[in-house]
Amino acid sequence: MRRSRLAAYMTSLLLAVGTALTGATTAQASQQAAATGYVALGDSYSSGVGAGSYISSSGDCKRSTKAYPYLWAAANAPSSFHFTACSGARTGDVLADQLGPLGAGTGLVSVSVGGNDAGFADVMTTCVLQSDSSCVSRINTAKAYVDSTLPGQLDKVYSAISAKAPAAHVVVLGYPRFYQLGGTCPGLSQAKRTAINNAADYLNTALAKRAADHGFTFGDVRSAFTGHELCSGSAWLHSLNLLNIGESYHPKAAGQSGGYLPVFRNAA
Repeated sequence: MRRSRLAAYMTSLLLAVGTALTGATTAQASQQAAATGYVALGDSYSSGVGAGSYISSSGDCKRSTKAYPYLWAAANAPSSFHFTACSGARTGDVLADQLGPLGAGTGLVSVSVGGNDAGFADVMTTCVLQSDSSCVSRINTAKAYVDSTLPGQLDKVYSAISAKAPAAHVVVLGYPRFYQLGGTCPGLSQAKRTAINNAADYLNTALAKRAADHGFTFGDVRSAFTGHELCSGSAWLHSLNLLNIGESYHPKAAGQSGGYLPVFRNAA
C-alpha cells in the first residue's frame, strides 16, 4: 500500500514539474516570438552620414533612407523600427539619448559606436594636415584611449542594451579600413595611410572583444570594403570634402548598401 501511494505521489510530482517546465518554455518561446522589433543605435556610420537622402525630421543626426538600418528594415518589415542613430554620437550620447525605444518587444539591435570616443575626427584632421610623425603620435594617443577607457564605456552601453532589451539579438558593427595601400594617393603618404588603417584595425579588435564578452555578434565590414577604400579608384568612402566636411571619410550610399548592409544582414 505504501509503495502504491509513494508511486502515485512521485508520478504526480513529475507531472507537476513537467507541466511547470513546459509552461515556462512555452512562455519563453512566446516572449521571444513577440520580440520582433528592430532598433538601430549608434553614430554617423549607422545614421548614414555621407549617403544623402536624409530624413528631414532627423535634423543634425542626419539619418538617411540609404543607411543600412533603413534598407534592412524596408526589406524585412520588422514589427517595429526605431532609428535613433545620430551623427557625432559617442557612447555617452547613446546612453543618454538613444535607448528609449528598447523594450521587451525588441528582437534585434544594431549599434556602431566608439570611433568618436577615440577621437576619429581629430585623428583624420591631424593626419591630413600635419606631418607623418604628428599623425602617428595622434594615433598612438587614440590607441591608448582604446586600451584604457573605451572598454569601460562600451560595457556601459552594451549592459544597458541587454537590460532594456533582454530578448534582443545585438549586432555591433565595426569600421572599415580607409585607404588602399600601394601606389599613389594625393595628399597622404604611405606611412600615414598605413597608420590610419592600423588604427582602424586596433579599434575593431577592441569592439569585437567587448561584443563577444557581452554575447553580442560583431559585424566586421573590413572585408566588404576591400577594393573600395580611398585611393582604390572605386571608393565607397568620401575623401576630404572641404565643401561638406561632415561627410568626409564616411560611407557613400554604395558603402552602406554594398558594405554595411550585407554584413548586417548576415549577422542579424
